[in-house]
Amino acid sequence: MTAATGFKRLGIVIAAVILASLTALGTMALLIPRDAVSEAAKAQIRNVTGLDLVQRGDVAVSLFPTGSITFSNVSLGDDAEPALTADRLTARLRLFPLFAGRVEIADVALIRPRISVVFGADGRSNWAGLVDALARALGPKSKNAEGLTSFSEIRMDDGTIAIKDTASGVAETLSRVDMALAWPSISRSFAATGRVFWHGEAIDTTISLGDFAAALAGNTSAIKVRLIGAPLKLAFEGNWSSRPTLKIEGTLAADSASLRDTLRWAGIKPLTGGGFGRFALKAKTAVAGGTISLSNVNVELDGNAAEGGFTFAAGGRRTLQGTLAADTLDLTPYISTVRLLTSNERDWNRMPIALDGLGEFDLDLRLSAAKISVARAKLGRTAIAINLRSGNLAVTIGDSQAFGGALKGTLALASSGNGAAFESQLQFTDVDLENCLNELFSFRRVEGRGNMSLALEATGDSMLALTRTMNGRATLVGLQGALVGINVEQLLRRLERRPLSGTGDFRTGRTPFEKLTVNINVVQGTAQVEDVRMEGSKVRLDLAGSASIPAREFDLRGVAALASSSAADAPPAFELPFVVQGPWDDPILLPDTQALILRSPVASPLLDAVRNRNTRDTVRSAIERLTGGGPRQPAPDAAAQPPAR
Repeated sequence: MTAATGFKRLGIVIAAVILASLTALGTMALLIPRDAVSEAAKAQIRNVTGLDLVQRGDVAVSLFPTGSITFSNVSLGDDAEPALTADRLTARLRLFPLFAGRVEIADVALIRPRISVVFGADGRSNWAGLVDALARALGPKSKNAEGLTSFSEIRMDDGTIAIKDTASGVAETLSRVDMALAWPSISRSFAATGRVFWHGEAIDTTISLGDFAAALAGNTSAIKVRLIGAPLKLAFEGNWSSRPTLKIEGTLAADSASLRDTLRWAGIKPLTGGGFGRFALKAKTAVAGGTISLSNVNVELDGNAAEGGFTFAAGGRRTLQGTLAADTLDLTPYISTVRLLTSNERDWNRMPIALDGLGEFDLDLRLSAAKISVARAKLGRTAIAINLRSGNLAVTIGDSQAFGGALKGTLALASSGNGAAFESQLQFTDVDLENCLNELFSFRRVEGRGNMSLALEATGDSMLALTRTMNGRATLVGLQGALVGINVEQLLRRLERRPLSGTGDFRTGRTPFEKLTVNINVVQGTAQVEDVRMEGSKVRLDLAGSASIPAREFDLRGVAALASSSAADAPPAFELPFVVQGPWDDPILLPDTQALILRSPVASPLLDAVRNRNTRDTVRSAIERLTGGGPRQPAPDAAAQPPAR
């Protein structure tokens, strides 16, 4: 017998065996009752999950060529208030056990399942009984522990998971849930992998438990979580237990292209303004009850990096407490949308002030940094406390190396019936006045170093409205500086020599001073200048009046004097009253013309003559003849007039 003939006979034998097996399987499929298959499948589902399968629709059984059974309109658990329902449950049957007449499920698919998780006021959920049943089914005394075969996978296609907490009123829904649950039929582990949609965004999800039975019983089990989506990437690895209370410990890592977008996606309204862009976080995490604690935190936000710790309380009102320390911080992004002035930088901004997000949560944050940048301002070592309670924001500056000196005080912002309520209490010590006044008020007229205090409050729905209701007080003491944009000494000496020669262009140069004292009282947007005194080696200046904060205009009157070269208490060599009027950025300084006329050697005899009653009529007649401004006389007869020459 040739080899070819041997192989041919072997092929016939194999084909005959396969045909016989298929024939036997088909015969077995015809002999097994459909009701028996249905009951066996229900019993196996109950054995594996501990949950009763309640069938309300039709049953479709297919045993050849593949084995499967489909239940329509089903629920698992309590028939009265089912925690899980599905349009269909399809169980795929293992092939070879059918030869022995046994029904064994390979895997289960839930089509359009609906899972409802409801937490009561006591924190217990409607799944508590089902979880206990699952724990008994997977426990050491269960039938599965005796070696009975169980299926290893449950799939969810196009499912919905609804979660509701009746105590807090929180309700969330996960839709279009496509998950594969790796059931612990052989090992103790459990894994769920797939995709869910939350708030319109797809999140690829992976959850694994090292000991599923221990986790169901409330005992400690290893846990890993991976969430990957456009709004957020998150990874957690650690341990989980739920007895006597929920406790989670491990390492958390998260990052996002935009923290502002992530907060909106999570249903949290972010703080108004700018910033809150790229975000990354890594920390040791501990969850106990309703409190989440983060330690050894490394956080990056908008290019800033800091270290510290946080505590987040989710029970009741959401509260975030934390401490952060950084080498450098750039706070410019967070005030980038704040516009004090309009684009021409001459008028206050009329746009409404938005305080959205201040009432969403409470915040208690301690922040310290070696260097801080706020727009053009550069601060040195600074410690800040930020407190947000029920929409009221308070910023306390404990100590800051600001504007070349020191700064401390408080700033407060809150919602009010008129829009926003603002309040400040600030103390500046030995600061660079030019830099400080420019950054705070866009005022560039004073150089030197000094101390300044501000106590202001205002309400309004825009920056302009705030200036109209502003009240408070401001004081300034400057030393060894100068007024910029005017040379008072040069002006006074020129007018001393030639009082009527004209002032010319005097809005250039500098006026040095040894001491500058300013006391201002602000009432409803008007700064009452109670006292401004400048003392220099060559010039003294006193000023009083008012300044309109909304209009950004001066209306001041003062006296400038050249210091006497003799004794310090000697009368000044020359005094000149003047007025300062016009906008803050470009005011007009006008000397008192009457005082100049009085000092003129040409005009003073004329004024003396005018004051003398005996010569007043003569002087007036002379002036009228020169100017043609005398009283009108009746026109004489033309014929009587002499001929013109």
